[in-house]
Amino acid sequence: MGFLAFLLLGLIAGAIAKAILPGKQGGGWLATLILGVVGALLGGWIGSLLGLGSVDSFFSIGTWLLAIGGSILVILLWGLITRKR
Repeated sequence: MGFLAFLLLGLIAGAIAKAILPGKQGGGWLATLILGVVGALLGGWIGSLLGLGSVDSFFSIGTWLLAIGGSILVILLWGLITRKR
């Protein structure tokens, strides 16, 4: 998958992850892009470790599920780190 396709995947996966998670997450489209790309990388890495697949093809449902799952995990971790006390 090309670099621009991976950025697009990260942006869309991050936006879907933000829509799935309850509550209000801060950040605009740039934060969504960064969290989504990091989540896609994390999801692909975990998926390859567990033998579930990897983030190879843009049009694969497995790629999207791994990217969205990784983005959800990254957004949850980011919320724990930046939570107001």
